[in-house]
Amino acid sequence: MGDDGRQQEPTGGARPRPARLGMAVVLAVALAILPLAPAQAAPPAAARPTVAGATVSVPSSPVGRQLAWLLSLTQLPLSAAEVTAHFDAAFLAQADPSQLNAALESLSATGHQTLLAVRDVEPTSLVAVVEFGTTRYTAQLSVDPTGLIAGLRFTPDATLPKSWSAVDRELVSVAPRVSLLAARVGAGGTCVPVRSVAASTPRPLGSMFKLFVLGALARAVQAHKVSWTQEMTVTAAVKVGGSGTLHDDADGTQLTVEQVATKMISVSDNTAADMLLGLLGRPAVEAQVRRWTAHPSLDTPFLTVAELFALKYHDFPAMADHYLSLAPSARARYLASTVDALSATSERQSGSPRDVSSIEWFASADDLCRAFAGLAALGAEPGLSPLQTILSANDGGIQLSPGTWPTVWFKGGSEPGVLTLGYLARDTAGQTYVVVALTEDPRRALAADATTDLLATVAGAFALLH
Repeated sequence: MGDDGRQQEPTGGARPRPARLGMAVVLAVALAILPLAPAQAAPPAAARPTVAGATVSVPSSPVGRQLAWLLSLTQLPLSAAEVTAHFDAAFLAQADPSQLNAALESLSATGHQTLLAVRDVEPTSLVAVVEFGTTRYTAQLSVDPTGLIAGLRFTPDATLPKSWSAVDRELVSVAPRVSLLAARVGAGGTCVPVRSVAASTPRPLGSMFKLFVLGALARAVQAHKVSWTQEMTVTAAVKVGGSGTLHDDADGTQLTVEQVATKMISVSDNTAADMLLGLLGRPAVEAQVRRWTAHPSLDTPFLTVAELFALKYHDFPAMADHYLSLAPSARARYLASTVDALSATSERQSGSPRDVSSIEWFASADDLCRAFAGLAALGAEPGLSPLQTILSANDGGIQLSPGTWPTVWFKGGSEPGVLTLGYLARDTAGQTYVVVALTEDPRRALAADATTDLLATVAGAFALLH
């Protein structure tokens, strides 16, 4: 739901943005899809960065000129004029200038950049290999018909583990408490384990809880209680900070249920999740949890994002301790009577773990495989095909080869002390696999490179599965 770790004052009734529990992969690991007007002040098209006595040619096409401009940047942050001169509107609708600058600054802070290779060159796209300091990144860059940047992603290269024992070693290096399941989805949607590490142990999920909200939504659509085209309204009362963009939208903004669900998954939008929870009702989501997990009591009552933020960041630990002291049957009443009435302005975020083993959303890797497989089965039902588009909108930076894996679904989550990654991928033969990795450190925040390491671990698992 958030990963910037900086306190921000609320605006327009939105809650402040405590360390986001959202999908860390997009900006913490990769500069995700960010949308350029005609390039300004770009270096000459023939620019030829050197490395170890060799030269690497940059194409003279619009996409090549944008690559040359990116490599020439020495002054950050970019001004608003520079941003709009190089990134198209669709890109900027997904990542605002502050997010873009933060991502570029985090890359430049790692050291001097060197262009090592340019490959897969097409008229409007290319892939470049760039080294920042001692870290090598693969950069995917595309432009729109006017030459503005329509897509940009920097993904750190990592050596993938080449054996299951190496996968296990990489996993345990991330956090003291870990789980892994690499499974084949068999007939009837059953998960057949290929490799597992504590796969039945429930762990905190971060924003992976949104899979259960999506499942409950699908069942509501299937029962004709909700429609994909039904309109929802963004209001100050429902806005919550952290990951996503809806908290910055004007009050009164209207979107369809499908658009809200897409936001919830593709950019891990916290406001979208709470909007859908409000539409469906807590009991409907708890019923979905019971269908897919062996640990439903851990998610009863099923918290909204706003409630979790209040418990962790308002008068901590007094209110959190009181909540935990209550019998499960009394907690929902306490949420309604006390927690839901709190003002977000009283919240003070922390970069350290807070009750991640007791106030969170919980499931095991086995449970999450059932959730992915269940969503796949629902997506094949009449009227539920939007699930397939929603879940494939963001690959979480894993970059599995489309020639081998034409279908990739992703959801992950993070908060201080928690990092989770979950993928469903279907190969060209139609066989479906799921890999889920859950990591937890209740005492300290995970290392800055934890997401990179865990992503490589999961990618290595997929390579071993196929």
